[in-house]
Amino acid sequence: MKRSAAFFIAVRYIWCRAHEGVRYLRGAAAGIAISLVPIIITLIVADGMIRGITDRYLELGTGHIQVFDYFNINTIEHTTELINEIDGIRGIWTEQRGMGVLAGRNGRVGVTVRSIESSFWDDAGSIGFLKIIDGSHKPQTDREIVLGESLAESIGAGVGDTVRLMTLRYLEGGRMSPRTAPFTVSGIVSCGYNELDALWCITNSEGGKRVLLDDQSSSGLIIKIDDPYRRVGDTARELYSKLGGSYNIYTWRDLLRSQGSSYETTKQLLLFIMALLVIVAAVNVSSATGMLVLERQRDIAVLKVSGADVRGIKEIFLFSSFLTGFAGAVIGISLGLLMSVNINLLIHSLEKFLSFFSLLFNGVEVKILDPGFYLETIPVIIDWGAVLLIGLFTVLCSVLASWIPAHKAGKLKPMDLLRKT
Repeated sequence: MKRSAAFFIAVRYIWCRAHEGVRYLRGAAAGIAISLVPIIITLIVADGMIRGITDRYLELGTGHIQVFDYFNINTIEHTTELINEIDGIRGIWTEQRGMGVLAGRNGRVGVTVRSIESSFWDDAGSIGFLKIIDGSHKPQTDREIVLGESLAESIGAGVGDTVRLMTLRYLEGGRMSPRTAPFTVSGIVSCGYNELDALWCITNSEGGKRVLLDDQSSSGLIIKIDDPYRRVGDTARELYSKLGGSYNIYTWRDLLRSQGSSYETTKQLLLFIMALLVIVAAVNVSSATGMLVLERQRDIAVLKVSGADVRGIKEIFLFSSFLTGFAGAVIGISLGLLMSVNINLLIHSLEKFLSFFSLLFNGVEVKILDPGFYLETIPVIIDWGAVLLIGLFTVLCSVLASWIPAHKAGKLKPMDLLRKT
């Protein structure tokens, strides 16, 4: 029997009037489709979360590359001319970062003091992810300070309020003593990810020099390039050749390695658990193929008497399982993509629906995604390669699961089948 004939018969079995075996196959296809929807949603939401959080760290936190000269931190600023000679450099800024304690009317909190050139906050990448809650997004003088939204809430500070920043200073004899400097809050900002901006206490370069000691803080350069995901390694190697071995150069992959590994491990674990659902659904294809074999015994006998061999009969039912898995994959992936593209609308609608009843009975608003750990808005990132692999895996599982009943169908003896029918 030609393979095209086997495929044609399989199509007729799938699309014919719904006998018992065909209903089982269609039910198996529906089960595969249902199992694929959460996998596609998990894949796209996880990729969107990882990319959205990483982009915020790259544009507002670590930058794309950081350069330090621990032997002579006072000369770090003079390397900018050499760095600007490298193609693809988008911007270079000096940052001094240290720790302190910020006191407001509602208490005091340990903070990360970021003293960085004001033009950093006007960069297209920075302003694209920065949400101005109140006031300005950058301090104008060395007496002004910009706070992260959750930090401002925790100490009860608003725009125009005076807060006190406590750092350390050296006294005669090498002793250290707390030093308190007053600042006026000029702005409150948020990056949409609380884990990043929760301790932000931002001053300009002059303000940082006023309150931070060189040996109690880190000073370096933050560099942004045109393509941080593809070119960061090449740019780092060019920086090494330009600046020499006395400089320490870290890419964002180095700085966020542990965090990125944690995100990817969690994503892979979730996808593995979801893949078990597909395998279970594929097993249903085996049962449905077995029912189809029982239902089509007379057809098998006639085909064998007409000259069909074992391979041809087996291919009919393998093609049936292939079409079942393919139909389930197409439907499931399509539904998953449709829901993933509208995931923010679905989540916000569900939050409003649940909050209506929660406020009615408990007086508490429902938040499905805690803004302290998740993004306020999930970017939609579709990895078409991964989607294709999921579809191929689904079809492959369907075919493999039906191999045994298809093989048994090919081994059936036509005379025995005719006697039974």
